[in-house]
Amino acid sequence: MIERDPLSENCRPRALITGASRGIGLAAAEVFAEAGFDLTLTCSQSFPKLSQISGELQEKYAVSCTAVQADAGDSGQTDRIFQNLDRLDVLINNAGISYVGLLHEMSPEEWRRVMSVNLDSCFYTARRAIPLMLQNHRGRIINISSVWGNLGASMETAYSASKGGVNAFTKALAKELAPSGIQVNAIACGVMDTSMNACFSKEDLEALRAEIPADRLGDPKEAARLALQLAQGPEYLTGQIITLDGGWT
Repeated sequence: MIERDPLSENCRPRALITGASRGIGLAAAEVFAEAGFDLTLTCSQSFPKLSQISGELQEKYAVSCTAVQADAGDSGQTDRIFQNLDRLDVLINNAGISYVGLLHEMSPEEWRRVMSVNLDSCFYTARRAIPLMLQNHRGRIINISSVWGNLGASMETAYSASKGGVNAFTKALAKELAPSGIQVNAIACGVMDTSMNACFSKEDLEALRAEIPADRLGDPKEAARLALQLAQGPEYLTGQIITLDGGWT
């Protein structure tokens, strides 16, 4: 379990959350700040909003909160996130985009973009985070994945493939880092109530809801709280893809 003296600014744990301006990333920022984590938050396009969020969290919870504009799917921009980081306890790879449409109508550029933001970003951040975690022989890497990474979804082939890659990345890296005291897990989310699903009509979302035994979409804060549990959970828990979908799959 990652625990430090909450009264000492130098001893508070630090978490990096990508894609923190909305959805699960925004919920995670709030949950981790409330838990006493110093934060580094990133986004690619909504930096004014993220800066405001950062200031509000810093004032509300008396933690350090730094906002960085960077495209997690770009290796150079991801390197810039780490320029001023000398320690890191938790990495949450949340940045992600979707593509809904027929595969044969998808351009190579669109395919590459989904892969870079959803999968390549996990490599770009992990390769820079791991040396910081090795300094203390401990750390947590938490990847936000999807049930479609396990099952595949019609009209979302690229998204499904990218999340399947995230799941395999999680399991393999967990084995690689277990001897070093660093745990790697993923949360495979079902249909969450976020702006990523804005492409679906009200009727489509209602049909999805009707398929879910819990009879509702997931709340982003539920994923955020699960991420916090993984960050503070048993060190023996690693290499797991934990499904959060209301019993849907």
